[in-house]
Amino acid sequence: MKDYKFYGASTCGSVRPLEGAPAWLTSPLALYDALSDGLWRKETCAPRMQDRWTSSNPTYGQCSITAFLVQDLFGGEVYGIPREGGNFHCYNVIGDARFDLTSEQFGDEAASLVYDDKYLQTREIHFAKTEKKERYLVLRSLLENYEP
Repeated sequence: MKDYKFYGASTCGSVRPLEGAPAWLTSPLALYDALSDGLWRKETCAPRMQDRWTSSNPTYGQCSITAFLVQDLFGGEVYGIPREGGNFHCYNVIGDARFDLTSEQFGDEAASLVYDDKYLQTREIHFAKTEKKERYLVLRSLLENYEP
């Protein structure tokens, strides 16, 4: 079995997709594999972070669009961890599973993130930023055309 390093990898394997998801999408682990297979790109990274995005750290700057994509495919809620500058780092909670497909972007700092489900995030607020909604739509389109 693959050794996943993102937060909550050990608890999200039992989460099943909503009806209508692609047949290959069996859990958030399968989604992580697809996103890691080139779907996360510099163009889907937050613009303020794109100059630091690399293929060796593909999760960098991808949190909110990934979390809302997970919500589309698996349901649940998106929560945020407050960050500098008034931003939030987004993650997912589905039933008893709490996971963050993009936590690896923080390296050693990831251990200090507090996943306490205090700050519910909405797509209305996040997608009020046109660039964020456009990046989400690009990522969603890439996933819709993905073949493992």
